[in-house]
Amino acid sequence: MSGRTLPLALYRLTSHALAPALPLLFRNRLKRGKEDPARIGERFGHASLPRPAGRLIWLHAASVGETMSILPLVPALAEHGTVLLTTGTVTSANLAAQRLPEGAIHQFVPVDLPGPVRRFFDHWQPDLALFCESEIWPNLLLEAHQREIPVGIINGRMSDRSFRRWSRLPSLSRPLLAPLAFLTAQSDADAQRFRAIGAPASSPGNLKFDVPPLPVDEAARAALGAAIGTRPVLLAASTHPGEEEQVIALAKGLASTLPDLLTILVPRHPQRGEAIAALLDREGMAHARRSLGAAPRDDQPFYLADTLGELGLFFSLSTLTLMGGSLVEHGGHNPIEPIKLDCPVISGPHVANFRDIYADLTAARGVVIAPDAKKLQRHVLALLTDSEARAQLASRARLAISRHEGALKRTLEALRPWLEKP
Repeated sequence: MSGRTLPLALYRLTSHALAPALPLLFRNRLKRGKEDPARIGERFGHASLPRPAGRLIWLHAASVGETMSILPLVPALAEHGTVLLTTGTVTSANLAAQRLPEGAIHQFVPVDLPGPVRRFFDHWQPDLALFCESEIWPNLLLEAHQREIPVGIINGRMSDRSFRRWSRLPSLSRPLLAPLAFLTAQSDADAQRFRAIGAPASSPGNLKFDVPPLPVDEAARAALGAAIGTRPVLLAASTHPGEEEQVIALAKGLASTLPDLLTILVPRHPQRGEAIAALLDREGMAHARRSLGAAPRDDQPFYLADTLGELGLFFSLSTLTLMGGSLVEHGGHNPIEPIKLDCPVISGPHVANFRDIYADLTAARGVVIAPDAKKLQRHVLALLTDSEARAQLASRARLAISRHEGALKRTLEALRPWLEKP
């Protein structure tokens, strides 16, 4: 066994060793609502649908954020064959069911073990494989390379932490990345990192800038807007564990100055709604819960929006958005979504997953990043009480993101030789 292939061989050996533990792992995930019980076989490589005849283009995205960024690609890909989208989360599967065009297929991605991966490839036999952002799964990539299926990474992202990790393992990264047909990176910095670890990277830009505004149900907007009335609205969007406590503390600190403030909590994973409702009860925070069909009353300072696919509605009604994933070390979430619906944005300090976007917005003074809880409260209060400052913040943000649009067209140009290849 050569030194070059030793890390890959160890990875595959470890994969085989872990296989007996999979049933226990997935039983636990099912209990926590992290898997779809009706489709659990897909995670083991057992397809739920037949393979359609003709060319099949496999597109893989990890979860909701990545799926949103690549959905605009799907109609163009569908002109060259059937599109199979795989994702790894229940929420992204629900999003796919709502947004995929007719004819496109969704399946859960198989767990990255040799058996499930082989079954997946044996059934679907993709003619082209496209992985989104930072999805580098050794068994999936190796199987595709061994079957001589062209593989590319689109909208590639490589964080500083990931780059350091992959750089220490060149005998693992190069056999996986050097055979790629292409890699389109979100930025020049991402492209440089990928090239340094062996990938053939270019940088046509970030697809997230070209995603259209999130949909807004106008009837729901009218109904919820009537319930809110003239109250100022702070939206905590896509929150994670450890952030709801901080948002509650923030709202308590604002209550004396803004007694009619409505804080809308939208957890990244709606299945956490029960736990968040219990937290609000413990903190004495009266609230209505959207998943139960309730609308916020004037005497309720919180609205728990534990539903899926309605962020556009909440962005369109909010005075200010606090982006979740940034108050804890998650890496932040996409600030372009509220900006495209004219909602000004404030963020905590942890935005590594969107560092380039936040850097551009910060340079343009189109976002406020608060380094700690004290400054967060001060900035939120200033923005909620100054309509002119909010308008200027939103205007500068829209201008900043408009300068980066066009990545979708450039990415399709990079893909064209492989899409048109017989």
